[in-house]
Amino acid sequence: MNSEDAQVLLNEIEGHLLIAATREEGRTAAARFSAPFDWLPQDRREEVERRFETEYLALARASWQHTAERAAEVRDEYEAAYRDLRRRLLAGWLLACAALMAAGVVLVPLTRL
Repeated sequence: MNSEDAQVLLNEIEGHLLIAATREEGRTAAARFSAPFDWLPQDRREEVERRFETEYLALARASWQHTAERAAEVRDEYEAAYRDLRRRLLAGWLLACAALMAAGVVLVPLTRL
């Protein structure tokens, strides 16, 4: 197993752990939400909790997708800015080298006089 395969495996494990933790959070939030409805029959409260948990997971998934999309947008923006900066630095370095060479072409003959 190479390092890329190991990273993929670690990412999958992390994803499963994140989903499991989110499901547990959803169950806990659902239980807190349905606690005041003690007048409901048990089967109805369980249905409310299941629906709440399902909605909680859907919202979490949508949030993760939005975050991933935004991260990709930000990465693209920074990569573009980095390419622009690198291009400008190279142009400045080439200009400085050209200026030094031009100065050398002018100054070397003057020192021989």
